[in-house]
Amino acid sequence: MIELLHTATLVHDDVVDDAQTRRGMFSINALWKNKIAVLVGDYLLSRGLLLAVDNEEFQLLKIVSTAVKEMSEGELLQIEKARRLDITEEVYYNIIKQKTASLIASSCAAGAASATDDPEVIEKMRVMGETIGVAFQIKDDLLDYSTHATGKPRAIDIKEKKLTLPLIYTLQNVSGSEKRRIMRTIRKHNEDKVRVEEVIDMVKNTGGLEYATEAMNDYRDQALKMLLDMPQSEARDSLEELIHFVTARNK
Repeated sequence: MIELLHTATLVHDDVVDDAQTRRGMFSINALWKNKIAVLVGDYLLSRGLLLAVDNEEFQLLKIVSTAVKEMSEGELLQIEKARRLDITEEVYYNIIKQKTASLIASSCAAGAASATDDPEVIEKMRVMGETIGVAFQIKDDLLDYSTHATGKPRAIDIKEKKLTLPLIYTLQNVSGSEKRRIMRTIRKHNEDKVRVEEVIDMVKNTGGLEYATEAMNDYRDQALKMLLDMPQSEARDSLEELIHFVTARNK
């Protein structure tokens, strides 16, 4: 159910972002245009939700439906901020909690709800999943500055006018003239490779990557603390491995 929901959101994201590739292959909208891509995304979404309905798992339906609402709101907020370019750290965290972390939160909550009726355990797992999701997205933002092959174009966030945590930190810690130059690059020269590389260098030189890495590790540690409060089990061990993977991955 979660995987169908996730795939549906990726298909729709590629339409919204006009992305031509997904994980190194042509996106659905690149192959068959937006009309078919939107319908395929809708079909996958409905199939995922019907899994809960057909099995009369209405609590799971509520959990994933809430995630769909949150992801949609997060995407709309991100589009608004990409136009205004007035994003703060607080808004950044609101966006990633809705757009990315809500899906992982719903996955953890649904898993818990399938095994227990205890609302406290379900909520604790939801919050843990949200915390993992924030760490996951910060890592994704850091990978945008990587020189290694990550499966997506380098500096794609800058080209799409997305202000992520490393860049937000940089804008808060440079001179007025440097900030204005960065903003001009994002607004009008985001396809200029030289100007984009200049922004990347400024992020690195001002400690933006280190700041974001520290924030990511803090969320990782919060998630681990919540998880390790749970009774020891094979499932807990697997989730612990997942948390470490989220922040150690290179793609």
